[in-house]
Amino acid sequence: MSDNIIEIRNVTKTYGAKDAVKNASLNIKRGEFVTLLGPSGCGKTTTLRMIAGFEMPTSGQIIFDGEDITNLPPHLRRVNTVFQKYALFPHLNVFNNIAFGLKMKLIPNGTKRNRKGEEVQLYRKYTKAEIKAKVDAALKMVDLEDYGHRGVSSLSGGQQQRIAIARAIVNEPEVLLLDEPLGALDLKMRKDMQLELMDMHRRLGITFVYVTHDQEEALTMSDKIVVMRDGVIQQIATPETVYDEPANAFVADFIGESNILSGVMLEDYKVEFADTVFECVDKGFKHNEPIDVIIRPEDLKIRKPEDPKTILTAKVVSSVFKGDHYQVTLMAGENELIAHDTATYEEGSTVGLYIKPFDLHIMHKSRIINEIDTEMADENLVWISDGKFECRCPFEAGTPVRVQVDFDDVEITDDEEDGVIGATVVSSIYKGSYYQCIVRTDDYYDFFVDTDDDWLKGDRVGIRIAPEKIIIEKREVTDDAPAETPAAVPDQTVDESAPADAADADAAPEQAETVLTDDKNNDAEVTE
Repeated sequence: MSDNIIEIRNVTKTYGAKDAVKNASLNIKRGEFVTLLGPSGCGKTTTLRMIAGFEMPTSGQIIFDGEDITNLPPHLRRVNTVFQKYALFPHLNVFNNIAFGLKMKLIPNGTKRNRKGEEVQLYRKYTKAEIKAKVDAALKMVDLEDYGHRGVSSLSGGQQQRIAIARAIVNEPEVLLLDEPLGALDLKMRKDMQLELMDMHRRLGITFVYVTHDQEEALTMSDKIVVMRDGVIQQIATPETVYDEPANAFVADFIGESNILSGVMLEDYKVEFADTVFECVDKGFKHNEPIDVIIRPEDLKIRKPEDPKTILTAKVVSSVFKGDHYQVTLMAGENELIAHDTATYEEGSTVGLYIKPFDLHIMHKSRIINEIDTEMADENLVWISDGKFECRCPFEAGTPVRVQVDFDDVEITDDEEDGVIGATVVSSIYKGSYYQCIVRTDDYYDFFVDTDDDWLKGDRVGIRIAPEKIIIEKREVTDDAPAETPAAVPDQTVDESAPADAADADAAPEQAETVLTDDKNNDAEVTE
């Protein structure tokens, strides 16, 4: 028997022209606490709803305990779901809320021969005594033994959440799906419920699949974290690995604080950034390959400038007390760095910095230039997305071409009308001396833009490119590879894909919790 209770195989979910989940594959082991983590619109709730059966994949398979359940309706799946808003019945007391599913459920009750001599399965409902025993056990599990007679409206948010969990586990599902169940609670209650859920997971021994956008929550509770972005799984790993060895700049930026700097891999075990050469533990990169360097603030060690271990010096910009540490902002040349230290430092003072080689995390850049396959609109005019950009190219209209534009040659304006085309800012990552934004055109091409300004996700902007900054070369098109349409071709690189907007079912309306029942054929009989 496989250790995996759930296998998601190359699953895609499409809403209209938008992919909420793109070719996702994931194995979940029995008894694991797995968290789907990512920003709003990343596809995590859509993935959960497909496991529950509330959404059907556009393509791919979902396997449960070796059985293909891709098209199985929710009530026949051995899972139960806890929603963020609890979905309790306000007219029923606590006991009857928990008992509701049990009263509806049919359980096997032997077999008999029908008139044709065929053996058929008999079913019955739970007795009142059986229902009471199960409800009492579920209430005890969530530490609310004396609350059965209470109305749900009289309970606190944390108590209502525990009742929702009790209602889910009373049906003895093999997998419990939790869709941001702590989202409506205050900070202290969230912390308390995190511990309760961890304890409950250990006591129940069943598989938990948990959805959240809260990084701390995921790091605290999970056996395994699945980081998602724009419907694409970015990394699957333990909390320790996700934090200490992020797969890419997005994961590093999303999980905790990080210094993310552009650099160059000079050779194996040697990297240059902030105008300084550092030893590292990475190899296998091309000589002089552009890379991103990730440094956690706690790994940036502050020393005296004259200390022999000092690698570079920096000026202290600020030192802010954070309770258990000071957050120290530093300027090393043109690069801003954040360090965590137990001591405070005077603003304007000079300090030395030391970083251990294994604390430098080197990442491949998925893209070092914007590259678009398109065609000429006319002489000295080229189609980019749905706009005609001036260029320095004499090719006639319809000529297939490849356009290249450096990140820092794309200009974005706060007035959409000032640009040739409009776009939406979908991400912004600070790279020490500049911000790297991803702006998405209305036909879903992602431009990478290096800018001095910190743009907010969702900002509408205009895009301009100076004619002399547009590099164009003619593209050869074979008979079996027709020319591209004037619209740009989106980049589908995994690690730098940008968050989707409203395509994800994170924003989809909630459905009522499905009650587990047992499958029965047409010849089955129900006995009381």
